[in-house]
Amino acid sequence: MKRVSFLEYAPQSPGVYIMRNAGKVIYVGKAKNLIRRVSSYFSGSKDIKTTHLVSKIEDIEYIITKTEYEALVLENNLIKKYMPKYNINLKDGKTYPVIKITNEEFPAVFKTRYIYEDGASYFGPYPSVEVLEKYLELVKKKFPLRKCKGQLKPRKTPCLYYHIGSCLAPCCGKADKKEYSSYVRKVKTLLAGNTKTFVAELKKQMKEYSQKMDYEKAAECRDFITAVTELVTEQKVQDFNQESRDYIASESDGVYTAFVVLQMRGGKLSGKSVFISEVASLEEVATQFFVQYYSSFKSVSMGLSALPGEIFTNALPDTENLKQYFAEISLPDIPIAMPESPRDVAIIKMASENCRMELYKKNRAMNIKDALEDLKKILNLPEVPHRIEGFDISHTAGTHTVASMVSFFNGKPDKAQYRTFHIKTLENGDIDDYQSMREVIARRYSRVQNDALPEPDLILVDGGKGQLNVAVNILKALDMSHIPVAALAGENEEIFLPGAKDPIVLPRTSEALKVLQNVRDESHRFANRFRTTLQTKDIREAAEAVPRYLE
Repeated sequence: MKRVSFLEYAPQSPGVYIMRNAGKVIYVGKAKNLIRRVSSYFSGSKDIKTTHLVSKIEDIEYIITKTEYEALVLENNLIKKYMPKYNINLKDGKTYPVIKITNEEFPAVFKTRYIYEDGASYFGPYPSVEVLEKYLELVKKKFPLRKCKGQLKPRKTPCLYYHIGSCLAPCCGKADKKEYSSYVRKVKTLLAGNTKTFVAELKKQMKEYSQKMDYEKAAECRDFITAVTELVTEQKVQDFNQESRDYIASESDGVYTAFVVLQMRGGKLSGKSVFISEVASLEEVATQFFVQYYSSFKSVSMGLSALPGEIFTNALPDTENLKQYFAEISLPDIPIAMPESPRDVAIIKMASENCRMELYKKNRAMNIKDALEDLKKILNLPEVPHRIEGFDISHTAGTHTVASMVSFFNGKPDKAQYRTFHIKTLENGDIDDYQSMREVIARRYSRVQNDALPEPDLILVDGGKGQLNVAVNILKALDMSHIPVAALAGENEEIFLPGAKDPIVLPRTSEALKVLQNVRDESHRFANRFRTTLQTKDIREAAEAVPRYLE
């Protein structure tokens, strides 16, 4: 019944269809024949994501166009406007950085990977981040512009940059707008590639400093010249020619679609861009990707110099309409083809492997997210356990007794937060895991309390009810019993909770259990490593203390 209502007024002409859920646009697509294309969503077997999309559709709107090309342009404009969930979203990936000069009375200059229609000037993109950083350092040293990235805020006293002559201090009203603007114009001229005048000036200054035997400043000029020369060379390598190529591979696992762009410049791999989105299928998204990705090069100065001479892909887009679209926005006519030569086939295969790797990473991250959500429900936690701190005790027959604390954030080890403890309340040779756990919990959370450190969402101790009760009692004494605690132990991987008579036993395949196992295993490994280090040190010192006699 739903399908019939959707198709009742669907035209047989070219155009765009807009799918909505609760009034919100969730997908925009184009078609040569609208009724035929939309009908395909409701017939035959579909992948997981398309099936999910169809289940969310509550309304479909049609916009008729004269040609399929007009539909392509309209589709692109509507995607930019509504940012639908199931269309490709290039903001999910990492792209080349650009240099931004803000549109303000006193502009700032800095690196960014995001381009907005905010009136700012963008220069790039630059595959070599190292050269870009050198160039920004050049601008920082040569031009006394403000270094703060955010909105300019008034200050009573200028910062250090003003006192060392690196900033005109517009925040304190000390900068002359005309002088500041002249520096901005010079930076823009330099970024636009007009480097001859600037380099000539630097060479003149370098010569003058050398004659005065001010070799330090002469060396600075030399470094500036080198940085500018490298930047210009880098841009020339990207010139539109047959030796600059893009290899674009796309893969879908039914849930996510990944695009990987490998940029070959000057015969070398100069960069990789990755984009992952929740899209309905690969059937239409290839053309959407090409339109969005390459039209973004029009948003920055010198962007055309980063365009390739050829494009190879494993999923051909609508090349005829794409060619017309590129011409409309003044992009060069770039040949797009499937790879044929062994070299091109090998590189596309490499790009496809990267796609599959990115999809694995994305799904792994989502599995961890789901696992943490499951842990919240299984353990009846007040919050999702983003931060878990795990504890373990290690000793050798009562000697070298130590404890470890590991920290996991969103299911991954946060090694900067790891801690080790020498157990001080036991005599050498004493074995008392409960006392050891009591000491380490007390020391750790007294520190958290006294220094106002962030509290974990869950504490996990290695052991059974005994270790659990020790931790609970210490937290209660510290008035920190609001922090959830659990214990993991036994061959059956039993999970003990405060006040629960019986432990929880999860299936071995449970992702939630795997999160706890990872924390427990890591705390065990870290404690053993610390104990082994202490033992090795003691053995070495004992060996060195033994007198050595010559025969």
